[in-house]
Amino acid sequence: MTDRRRSPRPAPRTRLERDTMGEVPVPASALYGAQTARAVRNFPISGLRAHPAYVDATVRVKIAAARTNARLGLLPRRKARAIEQAAREILAGRHRDQFVVDVYQAGAGTSHNMNVNEVLANRAAELLGGRRGDRALVDPNDDVNMAQSTNDVVPTAIRLAALELAPEVLAALAALSATLEEKARAWDGIVKSGRTHLMDATPIRLGQEVSGWASALAAAAGRVRDALPELSVLGIGGTAVGTGLNADPRYARRVVAELERLTGIPLTLASNPFYAMQSLAPFVALSGALRAAALELVRIGGDVRLLGSGPNTGLGELRVPAVQPGSSIMPGKVNPSMAEMLAMVSYQVIALDAGIAWAASGGQLELNVMMPLVAADLCHALQILANAVRAFEERCARGLEANAERARHYAERTVSLATALAPRLGYAAAAEIVKTSIATGRSIVELAVEEGGLAPAEARRILDAARLTRPGRA
Repeated sequence: MTDRRRSPRPAPRTRLERDTMGEVPVPASALYGAQTARAVRNFPISGLRAHPAYVDATVRVKIAAARTNARLGLLPRRKARAIEQAAREILAGRHRDQFVVDVYQAGAGTSHNMNVNEVLANRAAELLGGRRGDRALVDPNDDVNMAQSTNDVVPTAIRLAALELAPEVLAALAALSATLEEKARAWDGIVKSGRTHLMDATPIRLGQEVSGWASALAAAAGRVRDALPELSVLGIGGTAVGTGLNADPRYARRVVAELERLTGIPLTLASNPFYAMQSLAPFVALSGALRAAALELVRIGGDVRLLGSGPNTGLGELRVPAVQPGSSIMPGKVNPSMAEMLAMVSYQVIALDAGIAWAASGGQLELNVMMPLVAADLCHALQILANAVRAFEERCARGLEANAERARHYAERTVSLATALAPRLGYAAAAEIVKTSIATGRSIVELAVEEGGLAPAEARRILDAARLTRPGRA
């Protein structure tokens, strides 16, 4: 007898959702909807997705908006609670795979904003007992995006994301500066040759040299810190062009207060919403401070590589920690890998800054449509710079060791010791001593006695390398 029972039908792989352009097939399992699906189809560009901090910031804007609109009596409290619950799930790490729009997308970030709106709307609908795509329960535009526009949501979200990420950069720079300051104190008694133009210069103490690195990084952190206050000034509530159309007059101040409660960051409403929406200058300022820090890091990391070069045929005044084998063919070779990584990241931050600068100049009239690029590049720069500095501090700076013997060797042989003779013998006579030393290989001390007429004890006193690291004349 034939078994007539039918096997269960496979679950549908897509569902139909509708936007103002018509129906769109959406993966059945997706929390996003029609506009996100269109963006996925339109922008298969890089495979890069919105930075998690940018997603979180946008989600917090939606929570603040839902709370505010509910308290103003414009959004049913039941819907507002469902939207907030859905948002809380995202902030807790769920549904992260639903933010699928490429970072290179439609201008201003409409695709990103709608991706967030649709995920929240569909999840809120489920929480209310409905199904995904049921816009009658929770609508992504009318409910989640109430009193908002991409044009005020996105610049607000970029600000909040940057304010969330920047403290990690500050902490990393501060830690590296402190580690180098500790090294500077420990190495203050080590005398070495200074070098200018990569040529012999007058003596300097290794501690003095490294203290300059520490102060440079402290100053770099200060520039980053100085760029943050303007980011806390928000234009949210300006909606499409800054006029606040479709937002209750009380909305802007209240939504900023809600965002302050949500983030724990002091925030203020922009006195001129048009400026806040037209200009990306605050992002340029922060990115510029990151670029300045990156330039310092390239220089300092390069100095570590130079001073650690060798071990036998380079300068060898520092010993760089070995973190991995340095060659696939040369046994025992150790490279300054962490300093090399730091340079690569710094170059990337500098390049990202160039993209942000061009994007900031690309606005027209009431809107800068290049905001998605700024969001991606600024978040990326903040993240990789913090991680790189932290790794360099932990895996390189802490383990740096000084080769005091090698440093002293160079300090006592630099021909620029003769600089100390200039006040006693005159610049021209000291220069002649240098020429003779270079030509013959004889020491500056020896020639100061023979050609300069100094007594041996006086020559040794004047040309003592350690004494020459302090202010004063011979």
